[in-house]
Amino acid sequence: MDYKYGLLTGTVDEMDDYKRRPVLLSLGDGWSTLLTTVDDSRSPSQQWGPWGFGSIRKVKVFSFLFGLLATFLIMASYILTRDQNGLLLTPSPSHFRVMSHPVNLSLGKDYAGVKEVVRNIVAKVEFQQREVPDLMELREREPGIFSVIPRKFLPYLKNPCWYEEYTGNSTVDPYRQNLYALYSKRFQAVYDHLRSAFQEHLHHHAGRRYRLRCLPYFYIIGQPKCGTTDLYDRLRLHPQVQFTTMKEPHWWTRKRFGIIRLSEGFRNPYPLKDYLDLFDQAAYEIQDLLGNFSRENTKTDIIIGEASASTMWDNNAWVYFYDNRTGMEPPFLVQDFIHAVQPQARFIVMLRDPVERLYSDYLYFGMANKTVEDFHERVSESLQLFEVCLAERSMRSCVYNTTLNNAMPVRLQVGLYVVYLLDWLSVFSREQILVLRLEDHATNRKDTMHRVFDFLHLGPLTQQKEADITKSPASNTRKPANRNLGPMLPVTKDILQDFYRPFNKRLAHVLHDPAFLWTQP
Repeated sequence: MDYKYGLLTGTVDEMDDYKRRPVLLSLGDGWSTLLTTVDDSRSPSQQWGPWGFGSIRKVKVFSFLFGLLATFLIMASYILTRDQNGLLLTPSPSHFRVMSHPVNLSLGKDYAGVKEVVRNIVAKVEFQQREVPDLMELREREPGIFSVIPRKFLPYLKNPCWYEEYTGNSTVDPYRQNLYALYSKRFQAVYDHLRSAFQEHLHHHAGRRYRLRCLPYFYIIGQPKCGTTDLYDRLRLHPQVQFTTMKEPHWWTRKRFGIIRLSEGFRNPYPLKDYLDLFDQAAYEIQDLLGNFSRENTKTDIIIGEASASTMWDNNAWVYFYDNRTGMEPPFLVQDFIHAVQPQARFIVMLRDPVERLYSDYLYFGMANKTVEDFHERVSESLQLFEVCLAERSMRSCVYNTTLNNAMPVRLQVGLYVVYLLDWLSVFSREQILVLRLEDHATNRKDTMHRVFDFLHLGPLTQQKEADITKSPASNTRKPANRNLGPMLPVTKDILQDFYRPFNKRLAHVLHDPAFLWTQP
């Protein structure tokens, strides 16, 4: 490693090298996956497995697994005919699903049964307060993060940045091993510019060379299919806002674990330095505004954003990398680590009616033979799987259950917004999280963008620039083929509204805004 950080006052030990070789581990009863080791601190006796049963009594475990195995065999021939490539992040090489009992999809007969499943689920809805890990636990778990990011940032910049000593050879390409550059065509598009501008942006001080490193001032953290792409595209037009060189780097939730697509197994984890490289283009602009030498009496209001729609909810990797022997919930969440290094960070969340979000999610992914009947069937199966989980676990445990999330044919859990929001509020204040509705954004983009500008403390715009930002066409809208499919079946919508209602009710209470009930007129 060629870097050390500081505020031009000193250095720290180098970050651990994350170059590891993947190893094949057995995950319990027949489960296996290609797993990449993250660090050497993992106990040899650590329990690996997708369910992480922990303290559940053995008799329940065996009976539960037997039921799952039996129903899986019943459904095997049916499941093998399904094409759901790219829909779910699946840690197992096979995308199989398990059910407690088969579904009768003659809709009239199925409706009453699925409604009963939903009633059973709703009866068990509870909102538990999580136990927040202390800073020492976080440092022990991810030492590589804390050895790279300093505790204080440059005081004369609005954006969190610091100077990191660079000890590399001036003739060597500093981005030659960046995994984003190797695997992302989007990053390769700006790679040549970053490489050519690198040397001229090194800062020389006391016979040493330093590079300006930055983290985001704000994060757009979710949710998928809720308008985050449109928000990102509009914010990029603001003269005081810069973003990473690629949208959705997914470093906090996936890449740092070596996840590109979980269906393809695990790869070498992306080091933190590779993630920081994505902010170099913005860092160069900040440096150019400051001049060749950092002037502490010079202020720049440029801020950097990062937009990964998985950040709010995706903790699916926890069961493979964190010790889960004593419980059935992740001991660490993404927000714990972000808070530890950036306690003043700000977050933007865009939400929509979770019923419509789920249908949009289904239509978006590249599955063949999409129909409203197929969507209904997938919803029914997913609800039954959720009910099976609740027979053994708490609500929060099921929401974060990696195997359940990967087994459900549709991502029901992503629409349980309040569960994730409460966990974010366990470490960040309410003032640091702006929650928006896509429905409001679609009807009055000007108002929504003004709320965002105020939240980020951005300066005023000219009328022309504001018009450019607020009047441009919406991004990432539904494809014509998907629009032609029409709305979901009324019975499917009714079932999903019943399922999400208690979660929406709690969300509206937390946000003090009845609009988040998404009640129908």
